[in-house]
Amino acid sequence: MKLLLPILMLAFSLTVFSQTDPVVEKIIEIGKTDNQTMDHLDVLCNRFGGRPIGSDAYENAAEWAASKFREWGMEVDMDLAGELPVGFNRGPWFGRMLSDNGMHLHFATPSYTSGTKGVQRGHVLIEPTTQKEFDRMKGRLKGAWVLIGGKNNGFPIDISEKADLKRDSIIQANLEIAEQNREIRRENREKKETEPKKEEIPYIEEPALFYSQMREAGILGIIQSSAVPIRVMYDRKNLMNMTFDKLPTVPDIKLDEHQYEIIEQMAKERRYFELEFDIRNHFKMGPVAYHNVIGIIPGTEFPDEIVIMGAHLDSYDVATGGVDDGSGVTPTMEAARLIMEAGGKPKRTILVCLWAGEEFGLLGSTNWIERNEDKLDQISNMFNRDGGPTVPATMEVSEAMWDDMQMICEPVNGINPDFPLKLVKRAPRERPEKPWGTDSGPFAVKGVPTLGFWNEDPKGYNFNYREIWHTERDLYNKSIPEYQEHAAIVNAVVVYGVANLDHLLSRDGYYIAPKVEKKERKKN
Repeated sequence: MKLLLPILMLAFSLTVFSQTDPVVEKIIEIGKTDNQTMDHLDVLCNRFGGRPIGSDAYENAAEWAASKFREWGMEVDMDLAGELPVGFNRGPWFGRMLSDNGMHLHFATPSYTSGTKGVQRGHVLIEPTTQKEFDRMKGRLKGAWVLIGGKNNGFPIDISEKADLKRDSIIQANLEIAEQNREIRRENREKKETEPKKEEIPYIEEPALFYSQMREAGILGIIQSSAVPIRVMYDRKNLMNMTFDKLPTVPDIKLDEHQYEIIEQMAKERRYFELEFDIRNHFKMGPVAYHNVIGIIPGTEFPDEIVIMGAHLDSYDVATGGVDDGSGVTPTMEAARLIMEAGGKPKRTILVCLWAGEEFGLLGSTNWIERNEDKLDQISNMFNRDGGPTVPATMEVSEAMWDDMQMICEPVNGINPDFPLKLVKRAPRERPEKPWGTDSGPFAVKGVPTLGFWNEDPKGYNFNYREIWHTERDLYNKSIPEYQEHAAIVNAVVVYGVANLDHLLSRDGYYIAPKVEKKERKKN
């Protein structure tokens, strides 16, 4: 009888929660009949576009999101998270090859790199890789587009003083290798035909090895081969040291590898042709502040206790951030709207956090944590969505949270039979010493639970996140509306349920202390 009683009580609580909580029922009803997730995504992608911090698009998106939170009756905190020394706005870009077999060029440039000075046309050279090659061609570098080696990894060639020193050291080392190779060739010439020849020492390879010298010689820009879809990010190594009086001056073009191969072969054959580019990369004077946008639904009984649901508002701008992380921002916003529209009055405070600068190194979430250390113990859970427009399918739940989450998630399986949500037991894991690559990472380092959903593509829409991640294909039309809309309802139901518990979610057995702390305890 003692064992039966708690089982009956749990079954009763599950039934009562799903059938009698009018807010949950209303959330589901509105979410199924008037879901606005894709409307939010349309505005975010097709009105503002790509949103790197420091851009007008990011600032406009932040103001818009804040205005929507206020419209829905929420409090808003435009949370200053940092500033950049200069800002950046991307305009259109065009390119073509001018020759008998001319073609329009498929390319992109990382943000915070130089554009052209209007339409610029020039001949094409392959970069010099030794001092001898540079000396032979330096007179032809002025007005040239230069093909450089290596493969695009999304970031521009490093143009810092530190990089120049590295390149200078390689140039010097290659001069010494050249001298050694001359001696090897001399020795080989003196050997008899039957004697084994000594192999020459390979030169050290480095893309844009003579970058500074080529820039001083007057090149128009550098061009590097890129896999398709083209991935471009930003100048992470130099951005924080830029000033408006000292900006990049040489375009760094990442060109479709198939077109690069054709152009490289023509250049090797010393055929005459020209490339023409018009790249409108624009800077603005700084400092440029960036903000986390935090919508607040105040708690009625435990206002100092918090549930966070969030996603990062910033994105790269070669596309429009429809997936990374529009697929997180807009269901999160819609979840907040559903809670408010359903008349939700949670017992503890819900913070709807649209983070800034995730793509630049988790800047917004890390900064918030640094300024809010005193609140971390009062966070019941940090829900983060940053994995693409697929549907919540599984949630790993610790033993101590199991009963609470089973009760909270029970209504979810009544929303759409095509998208069941499965709870599985989560074994304790070591608390990370360093954050992983999304905004839940810094919270995990501090021991805050980051319980979330594993998403799937149950209907087989062949979604491929790697195809889209930081590439030109990160667009509105890569979203999957029925998954996105369902995710918004699930987020709303679960977040509201956690906020409406009589207690914080238990952290027992969620994390194991990191190895560093274990070692410290042994020393003490």
